[in-house]
Amino acid sequence: MSNIRIFSDSTSDLPAGLLKQYGIEIVPLYVVFEDQTYRDGIDLTPARLFDKVARQGKLPKSAAPSPADFSRAFAPHLDNGERILYIGLSSELSSTYQNALIASEDFEPGRVTVFDSLNLSTAIGLLVLRAARAAESGMAVPEIVHMLERERPLVETEFAIDTLEYLHKGGRCSGMQNLIGSLLSIRPIIKVIDGTMAPAYKVRGKREKALDKMLQNLLANKEKLDGPVVVVHADAEEDALRLRDTILRETGAEEVLLCTAGCVISTHCGPGTVGLMYAKTQ
Repeated sequence: MSNIRIFSDSTSDLPAGLLKQYGIEIVPLYVVFEDQTYRDGIDLTPARLFDKVARQGKLPKSAAPSPADFSRAFAPHLDNGERILYIGLSSELSSTYQNALIASEDFEPGRVTVFDSLNLSTAIGLLVLRAARAAESGMAVPEIVHMLERERPLVETEFAIDTLEYLHKGGRCSGMQNLIGSLLSIRPIIKVIDGTMAPAYKVRGKREKALDKMLQNLLANKEKLDGPVVVVHADAEEDALRLRDTILRETGAEEVLLCTAGCVISTHCGPGTVGLMYAKTQ
């Protein structure tokens, strides 16, 4: 049995079955509706989130776990003699990574290692899974970190956003951009580059065109796929299932995971969002 405990945060969006299988621990971020604070995935579900936004007409804010939150989560495992490897949300998008780093200083040096995924959602989950499987095979923490550093830039992440409303309400696009996007049925595809979200393409027309664009990008790399492919969605299960089935059929991938975006990711991207994540060989 490995004495390494893999940790992540709630934005990694991995299914509960995989978390249980590998003993992965999750520290939740927070979603704040005015004077009410919820733990992502514990006190609030995406369905309830979308319902509250529709009724209130306002978006919540997200907040990182505090250093104290991380220390409380880490302590019982360290007391049991385990070493901890935490792999979390990009430091370019949140203070979550920094707060985990601060918490690591509460313990004996080397007991807690904090790794910046420079990514989000189940793209973090891909690295978490690799780390968990490597720990299970007997690799030590420094070896796992070296592997993650090598593989981190090979992870591809794209999201097709169905509505600009959430980006607009969250202050991520101007009112004019929101109006134009609505009138022209612009479907932006967001890509993660160097740990930040950047617009990669703007597809005009039906949402299927945007999803097919992402699919074609993946299929262009099908000979380079390395490990699981992830299809993640926010209230768009039918589209996600269609993409998963096509990927299985067209690529022969052994593992295509279907995942649901948690509340923090859903807060920023909105319902109807679908993402594809995978790693490529060098």
